[in-house]
Amino acid sequence: MANGSFTQVTEFILTGVSECPDLQIPLFFVFLVIYGLTVTGNLSIITLTSVDSHLQTPMYFFLQHLAIINLGNSTVIAPKMLINFLVKKHTTSYYERATQLGGFLVFIVAEVLLLVVMAYDRYVAICNPLLYMVVVSQRICLLLVSLTYLYSFCTSIVTSSSVFSMTYCSSNVINHFYCDTVPLLALSCSDTSVPEAVIYIYISASTNLMFSIITVIASYFNIVLSILKIHSSEGKKRAFSTCASHITAVSVFCGTLIFMYMQPQTNHSMGADKMASVFHTLVIPMLNPMIYSLRNKDMKAALKRFIRNPCCF
Repeated sequence: MANGSFTQVTEFILTGVSECPDLQIPLFFVFLVIYGLTVTGNLSIITLTSVDSHLQTPMYFFLQHLAIINLGNSTVIAPKMLINFLVKKHTTSYYERATQLGGFLVFIVAEVLLLVVMAYDRYVAICNPLLYMVVVSQRICLLLVSLTYLYSFCTSIVTSSSVFSMTYCSSNVINHFYCDTVPLLALSCSDTSVPEAVIYIYISASTNLMFSIITVIASYFNIVLSILKIHSSEGKKRAFSTCASHITAVSVFCGTLIFMYMQPQTNHSMGADKMASVFHTLVIPMLNPMIYSLRNKDMKAALKRFIRNPCCF
């Protein structure tokens, strides 16, 4: 757009998951149940891994922080989304959108990196079990988690600043149910056809995702080689079972992100993006506690102990 007269956008309007009026109340209850299960499941993991002495290991320490990230990611999106189902006017301020985008990026980048850290934890546990408590000490665990949060916070600040440094005018309708980079960039009326901010955002997202996928694949390649060297079938089964939950979580999470951010622009569909976004912002945080708990004997035993005698904790 030329540098002529235009109206600077000061607030945005979200179209939501669906614009059909008859679906607003049913969708409200569906996502209320999803968010309720998310809060219950992740708070349960956070509580059990904090108070049960049997769960004071690196694996459950990382799982605790994954639950914190899942709860944070869902909470950044769900409450405002639920409110919008019940009101007719879906307008929010410029700065509220910036805050939501920043919070979303903090948690989504942190989850990508923490899944890599958890893959490293499983690699050391299976490939170098005798050195496990040295290599993955409490100090190293705290350092890895701290670096994860620090990097995600810095990425969020830089990316949010890049997105909102661009010019937004005329249209202020975001074709989404929360403030994400792709639908926001579609509204920009900056002069350049491919702004540097857009290039930075896509390079950053692609680099983070590809680094994570390659690191996880390399870790599990070595894990599989180590498991194949185990002579006992029971030992192999136990080793595979310790990785099954994490492999499932990584596959679902990264698969959704690849679908969203790596599809060609010619085939890009905002409707499909919305469904994928619902999955990785609301459904996956609900599923992760189930994935990590239903087949985990330690978690189920800790829950039984907690229910039987919570005072002991």
